[in-house]
Parts: sequence; C-alpha cells; structure tokens
Amino acid sequence: MFIQCKNLSHIYNQGQSNEYLAVEDVNINIKPGEFVAVLGTNGSGKSTLAKHFNGLLLPTSGKCLINGMDTQDETLMWEIRRQIGMVFQNPDNQIIAAIVEDDVGFGPENIGLDPHEIRRNVTAALRMVDMEAFRHFSPHHLSGGQKQRVAIAGALAMNTKCLVLDEPTAMLDPRGRREVMETVAMLNRDKGITIIYITHFMEEAALADRILVMDKKHIVAAGTPREIFRDIAVMKQRGLAVPMAADLAHRLKQKGVTIPDSIINTEDLVKALCR
Repeated sequence: MFIQCKNLSHIYNQGQSNEYLAVEDVNINIKPGEFVAVLGTNGSGKSTLAKHFNGLLLPTSGKCLINGMDTQDETLMWEIRRQIGMVFQNPDNQIIAAIVEDDVGFGPENIGLDPHEIRRNVTAALRMVDMEAFRHFSPHHLSGGQKQRVAIAGALAMNTKCLVLDEPTAMLDPRGRREVMETVAMLNRDKGITIIYITHFMEEAALADRILVMDKKHIVAAGTPREIFRDIAVMKQRGLAVPMAADLAHRLKQKGVTIPDSIINTEDLVKALCR
C-alpha cells in the first residue's frame, strides 16, 4: 500500500480547555496509482485526515505510513513531502513568486535539487498541466483554474508520486473546475500519479476509482462511485448530495420508470432513457 492509516486519531489543542477530537480511529489503505475521492460534510474530518498524508499534522494516536515511512519520524519528513504534494482550496494562498516558472521551481529548489534538474522538472511539470506557454507570466494575471494548475505543477516538479487536493475547485467557476478536473484525471490515467481528492462536488467524485465517506470523525463508507451513490437515502441522511443524474434516475424509478440502479453520470442516464 502507498498510504496506510492505522487507528489514526487527531486531537487539536490536546490537554487544553478547547481540545477537539477531529478524526477518530481511522483505518484506510490506498494503493499506488489509485484515484480516491473523500466526501463528507464540513467538520467531518476529511481535511484534517488529508493533512496527515504529508506530515502537516501528526497523529495524536495511531500511525500514518507513506510508502512504508512513518510520518512521525522527523528524519523522513523531507522524503515524505517529496512523494506527497498538497493542493489547497484557494490558489492565491499557494502563490509565492512573481513569475510562474519561479513559483513551480520553489519546491524543487528547497529540497536541494541541482539547478539543471530543477529547470528540466519545471518544464516537464508545466507541459503536463498544459501551462508551459505561461511560464513567464505573473501568476496573479492567471485565471483561478490556471493558478490551480500552476500549484499542481509545483508539486509535480518535485517528482511527487501522489497529489492530495483539498477542495481545489471550490473557489472556481465551471470552466476552471473543468480545467482542474481534466488535468487531475490525465495525471492519474497517463502518469500513474496517486490522487486523493476531497470535494463537495459529486460529479467530480464520480470520476474516482473509489470513494471514502467521512461522517462525525470516522470513515463510514467505502466503495466504487456506483456503490456509494446507489443508496441515495443514506447519502442524504449524512447531509451529502449525489450526482444530478443519479438523483434524477432515482426519482424516475419512484415514478415507475424502469431504469438501472447504477446510473451516476449523464451518459448512463441518456443511454438508459433512450432504450
């Protein structure tokens, strides 16, 4: 397994009057090259869990292993962060340089890569996210979707094996969301990069190989998108939506239309109705 969490719990402000248990007794296994979406309402613990994957947070109890490396071993932290790249919700919070190529090269420079290797990595990373033509632009003149692709390139330039994206499209318009999702799907499909994708958009989660559902600090469900979105009533009880096509198919079945249970996207719905 590339990522393993063993009975992982995290308490903020432990021992203080305002201590808060955010994640409790979580066990997950993620294989190399998997595309895993994580769903949950605000406060369910999904962002706290994600921050354990590259050591931004350390377990209060239990373990988080990255490619066999324990995140609590300080001597392994740089290597863990080389392998796990993070992309957050607000792209402006991740921009630290005045020029795109300098921003992408910031991470590789900080881990001590040779300048020639940095230049090669920056060019390769910008090509992967289709942003090479913007390498001499100011990041602040880019659209939101373009900024997120630059943030992704910054992780790729460090030869990362996994991208953890924490609601990366939440602040983007539909075009920006599409750009980011197409980039993420391509990196997983064509480059074999492991993806952990936290989102509130169910159509985005439907593109994953597997979905983990968090509720009240725990993993409460795991399965393929078709398995997870099949039980619409349970999803709604947990405060979560389902893809529009799945919801429409469910309502059509309630009206007596014969239609499969496994519909999660528009293409499946169209095919079923046209029959």
